[in-house]
Amino acid sequence: MDKIREFENEVQQNIAAQSADKPLQAQSLRWNIASASHGYTYNFQVLGRPIIQFPQDIVAMQELIWVIKPDLIIETGIAHGGSLMLSASMLALLDMTEAIDAGRRIDPRVSRRKVVGIDIDIRSHNRAAIESHPMFSRIQMIQGSSIEPAVIDQVRSIASGYQRILVYLDSKHTHDHVLAELEAYAPLASPGSYCVVFDTIIEDAPDHLSSDRPWGKGNNPKTAVWEYLKTHPEFEIDKNIQDKLLITVAPDGYLKRLQ
Repeated sequence: MDKIREFENEVQQNIAAQSADKPLQAQSLRWNIASASHGYTYNFQVLGRPIIQFPQDIVAMQELIWVIKPDLIIETGIAHGGSLMLSASMLALLDMTEAIDAGRRIDPRVSRRKVVGIDIDIRSHNRAAIESHPMFSRIQMIQGSSIEPAVIDQVRSIASGYQRILVYLDSKHTHDHVLAELEAYAPLASPGSYCVVFDTIIEDAPDHLSSDRPWGKGNNPKTAVWEYLKTHPEFEIDKNIQDKLLITVAPDGYLKRLQ
């Protein structure tokens, strides 16, 4: 066995052991929940823009982009734009590596790869910061509800010109909203790619953490995922990712499209 495969096997053994270690998983969940009272996920940036994610999920996102090599990334929820910057910079890196492999000069102006971000309220200060960012040439923002028919039609029209598509859902976290997003956007994820549903951890968190929000236990992204999967066998939860991360806002939220 070569050394690279040997290391990969060791990693999978580590992940399997973490999956079987129920005290470790429980401890990780307790840490996830305890950190929320300090706004921990607000502490991190990507290329100068706040991303509002656990670092572990940020690493998982870049791993998925590198493996899938998408032409298009669709994101619901923009906030400060950090996730858009992560996606756009990874797409730029993919373009660069493919150009080097093909012996071509790199011209970012002719790249087809891009990120589409959707948000019901793109606040003016965030819009200005995103539009002035060096990565903005790879980003298209759409203001409106992600589940409005006109917005869905616009995104589907854009997606029709792409082959490898990755989807992130991270806007309003109620069951009905996320289920509607899944129905609208999950089918756009290409086979072998993912639809990642964030903040499924709400189902596992104590009620007081969402007492001032329209979501909570029994009404959140995880319950929407469970409902969606009942009638969509083309997707499955990739447990390997959450077992690897331990610290994640998306348990049961990394959905891989099989066919």
